Amino acid sequence: MVRKAQSTHVYDVILEPADEGGYTAYVPALRGCVSEGDTEEEALENIKDAIALWLGSWEQVERENAAVVRRVVVIR
Repeated sequence: MVRKAQSTHVYDVILEPADEGGYTAYVPALRGCVSEGDTEEEALENIKDAIALWLGSWEQVERENAAVVRRVVVIR
C-alpha cells in the first residue's frame, strides 16, 4: 500500500453561539466547511473532521478536473 505523506494545514476557525444552544464552527478559507458542537471544544474537534473531509473532497476535484492550486501572499 502506498501512503500519501501527511502535511500540516492551519486555518482560522470562527465559533458562533448557535440559537438552539451549542456552537457553530466554520472556516472562512474553505467555502462550505461548517460543523457544530454542544461545547466550544466539541465544535473545534468536529470542525477538524470537517476540514479533513473538505480537503479530501478537493483532492478528488483536482484529480477529476486537473485543477491547480497556487498559494499567494498579500501584504497590506
